[in-house]
Amino acid sequence: MASVNSNYNNLKQNYLFYEVGQRAKKYSGQNPDKKVIKLGIGDVTLPLAPVVVEAMKKAADDMSKAETFKGYGPEQGYGFLKDAIAGYYARRGVRLSTDEIFVSDGAKSDLGNILDIFGKDNRVLIPDPVYPVYVDTNTMDGRDISFVDANIENGFLPLPQEGMKADIIYLCSPDNPTGAAYNKEQLKKWVDFANAQSAVILFDAAYEAFVADENLPHSIFEIDGARTCAIEFCSLSKTAGFTGTRCGYTVVPNELEADGVKLNKLWLRRQTTKFNGVSYIVQRGAEAVFSDEGIRQTRENIDYYRRNARVITDALDRLGIWYCGGLNSPYIWLRCPNDMKSWDFFDYLLSEANVVGTPGEGFGRCGEGFFRLTSFSDYDSTREAMSRIEALLK
Repeated sequence: MASVNSNYNNLKQNYLFYEVGQRAKKYSGQNPDKKVIKLGIGDVTLPLAPVVVEAMKKAADDMSKAETFKGYGPEQGYGFLKDAIAGYYARRGVRLSTDEIFVSDGAKSDLGNILDIFGKDNRVLIPDPVYPVYVDTNTMDGRDISFVDANIENGFLPLPQEGMKADIIYLCSPDNPTGAAYNKEQLKKWVDFANAQSAVILFDAAYEAFVADENLPHSIFEIDGARTCAIEFCSLSKTAGFTGTRCGYTVVPNELEADGVKLNKLWLRRQTTKFNGVSYIVQRGAEAVFSDEGIRQTRENIDYYRRNARVITDALDRLGIWYCGGLNSPYIWLRCPNDMKSWDFFDYLLSEANVVGTPGEGFGRCGEGFFRLTSFSDYDSTREAMSRIEALLK
């Protein structure tokens, strides 16, 4: 008789963003005359950059000719894209070998799938509040999870604490959901802690392209010692609008070992067994992202979202509401006014201003009383949403 993975019984009934979507859908169905503006789920609104589209069109044409047709490609990515990614890192002084780069269909997949190469008995340390995938995927595997609190007092950037123990450590910078970003000195403390514990940092750099402060690192590999303790995950979803196109990459340094085994080799073995690679057409589009023109065009899109973030933060400043994020991140993390609970504020904004955000409680215990807004809407909608919120909260 087949049995199920009972660890799934320990998950919340609904994934956070599914619940947000269902509540918004129900309200819209009951109020068809209301224009609901969504600043909740972090999906992009601008189209792919022209240089990316042209590269994909050319790649599609390649697939129409026998002499340029591509069938199965390398599971870890085509050499032309891995060379482009290595070149992108080199711009910031980070040297990567192409065999350390693994192309995937996005950071979310790899952040869950990477757990295949780790034992179930590893102790996992996760900041709270946090992107739910980190918690849920470890819960599915039945691992022991402990949390380090992120709060106003530490700027939502927790650091290692005396007596803390961990085998796997999750970090995200710029952070989802709070938008806070670690500086090099703070990341160095985590790197030193991980090396001292023989732990592995799973570093989510999905929002690195939004870092505006040149004193802040874009990659954990800008930190001395990271190559012996860290795996980095990155995505083109927010960098270049690939949320529907799907492409990302993971960097596993050759020096990184656990139990005397190179994790690069384990990840290669896992990917060649369980993953068939990203399509040639998508990878040609991704290659164009890292060209000089691709970087220029995608930065124009990022600047557009930064302008939206300023609309949000300027309104919060006028209202006197505490927040972080927005400057180096597409997310703005605010304290709910009048000590409201997160889901109560969600319902209040939806019913009274017809604006959807994301309740902080959905990201963890320390998120209660906070709320996330995203800058990924269009500019006019962002302005209208914040105008409604200002009128409601004044």
